[in-house]
Amino acid sequence: MLEITDLAAAYSGIRALKGVGLHVNQGEMVALIGPNGAGKSTLLNVISGLVRKSAGTVRFEGKDLAGLSAYQISRIGLLQVPEGRQILGDLSVRENLQLGSTALHHRQSTHTLDRIHDLFPILAERRDQRAGSLSGGQQQMLAIGRALMGAPRLLLLDEPSLGLSPLVAQQVLSALRRLNAEGLTILLVEQNARQALRSTHRAYLIEQGLVVKEGGSEDLSKDPGVIAHYLGQATGAHSASPA
Repeated sequence: MLEITDLAAAYSGIRALKGVGLHVNQGEMVALIGPNGAGKSTLLNVISGLVRKSAGTVRFEGKDLAGLSAYQISRIGLLQVPEGRQILGDLSVRENLQLGSTALHHRQSTHTLDRIHDLFPILAERRDQRAGSLSGGQQQMLAIGRALMGAPRLLLLDEPSLGLSPLVAQQVLSALRRLNAEGLTILLVEQNARQALRSTHRAYLIEQGLVVKEGGSEDLSKDPGVIAHYLGQATGAHSASPA
């Protein structure tokens, strides 16, 4: 569904991506893990059309996305839940969700308000509440729900568990696994490597703008190098298998 080849991008002369290549198959849930500043968010922003690439190609369902704006990319079903949620705090929960449907552009809705309320019941309870008054976890659920209203074929998520309590982070990741089980393809940037590997089919490890390791998430969760640097255990220890 998504194919990236030799992708490069820079900020103010600093090369953030240095020839990244990866792919996401339809129906997969794939993780991007790595240290802060590795280029993970830049990669999502290039895919979404928010940052211009300097080299390489991004193809979505066989279509080269070069030259398309961010809103045009969203209208073909490639939607991003940004880091920091970026909800519209002065609008109600319902209004934030309804704004997500602007990405449909004559496409059929796949997630109605009722489906989103079933996924995140708290959003139904607080539908008329000012979005800025929600807790961090509730705002993250709202940001995901807003993207779902745009009928994504591929959903990009940038640090969905950032700043959340462990319990709420588990609830958010559980909802993402449910969406994936229902057929939604997901590309996930997640600083919590352990949680990411437990939740996904495959993963890419990015360091200094390059993919340095890739493979099945369960395999990477047992890789001594990944364990030593990203899972907080002594080399040779095994983490739990992905759910």
